[in-house]
Amino acid sequence: MTSKQQIQCWIDALTDLCGKFDVDPLEASSLEGRINHTGVSRLKLCQIEVSQHRIAHTTSSSGLSDHPFVKILFQTYGVSYFEQDGRHIELTPGDCLAYDVSCPHTIVSPAFTRHEVVIVPKELLHERGFRFHKMSACKLSARTGTGRIAHDFVHAAFDEAAKLSPNSAAGVADTLIDLLLLPLREADTIVDCSGPEAMYVRAQFFIREHLRDPDLCIDQISAELGCSKRYLHMLFSERGTTVSDYIWQARLQNCRQELEMHAGKTITDVAFSWGFSSSSHFSRVFRKYFGVVPSSIHKAQHPSLPTAAR
Repeated sequence: MTSKQQIQCWIDALTDLCGKFDVDPLEASSLEGRINHTGVSRLKLCQIEVSQHRIAHTTSSSGLSDHPFVKILFQTYGVSYFEQDGRHIELTPGDCLAYDVSCPHTIVSPAFTRHEVVIVPKELLHERGFRFHKMSACKLSARTGTGRIAHDFVHAAFDEAAKLSPNSAAGVADTLIDLLLLPLREADTIVDCSGPEAMYVRAQFFIREHLRDPDLCIDQISAELGCSKRYLHMLFSERGTTVSDYIWQARLQNCRQELEMHAGKTITDVAFSWGFSSSSHFSRVFRKYFGVVPSSIHKAQHPSLPTAAR
């Protein structure tokens, strides 16, 4: 196969995945590469390795609709250089890049590279508060935190995609999108703060930050977020819970973790530190939620310590 044919094969493969690109092997006499890809519902997952090259998407007469995707790229080997809207971003192993494929851009890899890529149709992100007109390329870390979790999930989803039923694949795709957006939400890059999904995430964050406040209630949350209590009720009911249940369940989960992990505190100390104001109420709802009384967990983890609530 000639160098020209190799380049055309690469262009054809990219076109099938997310639109047409110009490809240049730089000073190399040939282009060597491999793309493995699979689908999880409407997401495309790719594992790419390729020799030195430059790919570019430039404005075309056919318009932006040829590339209606957001791409999440995990750099796993080598160094690449991304350019879009005058911004220059260096990517090294452990970096993650999220960008709008429809906007003109170039990626230069001066030597062999590997990437894992998720191609997300934009239409899947509208309901999650995605604001396309404000999105700029965002570099994140996949070495730790939510970025690491998202990358690990992508890797596992690629390996198991062929074994998923259509219903399971749809559920995995929804979870994967939410995981991929977590580090972007934390960076405050692409979420429209007025969208329902974004409002739900903001409510979750506010609740988690104020769980220890015994006075935490829906009035306080709605005032902070600038929305009505009815709207908050709707957001949580659409996800199969209520604001109150979400608060108490989050408190109970933190109480259990603290009982299991931290010595030196009585059950009452733990309960009161997480917003409960009654030992008997705490013990009752703990047993209803977990199926065991808190004292049994406390004794199992710290048999020599006293308990102050049953």
